[in-house]
Amino acid sequence: MNKKLLMALLFSMIIVLTACGGGDTDSKEDDASTDSSQSTEANTPDANNEVNLVATNFSLGQDVYTVKAGEEVKVTLTNEEGHHGISIDEFDVEIQGDGEATFTPTEPGEYKIYCNIMCGTGHDEMVATLIVQ
Repeated sequence: MNKKLLMALLFSMIIVLTACGGGDTDSKEDDASTDSSQSTEANTPDANNEVNLVATNFSLGQDVYTVKAGEEVKVTLTNEEGHHGISIDEFDVEIQGDGEATFTPTEPGEYKIYCNIMCGTGHDEMVATLIVQ
């Protein structure tokens, strides 16, 4: 009887492990196409000079946002998952939770956008780059 019980348990574990395993090849291909389209969009300044950040655990949406120097920039933060805020130190931009801010960058360069609310273990990964051209 113990032998039958052991065999049934072993068979059940094999089925569970097989069901939980499996490839993830489709999502890797999808990620690659998404990354390339995001990088193309990010290198082109937004026509309205707007930066729309969609915060989730633990991302700000895109890695790079591009705007034009000398023109007013509107930054909008929308929290889709978790509670986040953002800062861009060089422009005195600070948003806590959902909100928006405006500023006018005069100097071209790369500036860090980061989450300013401790939001969990992935908090340090919540960064993006603002490119001013």
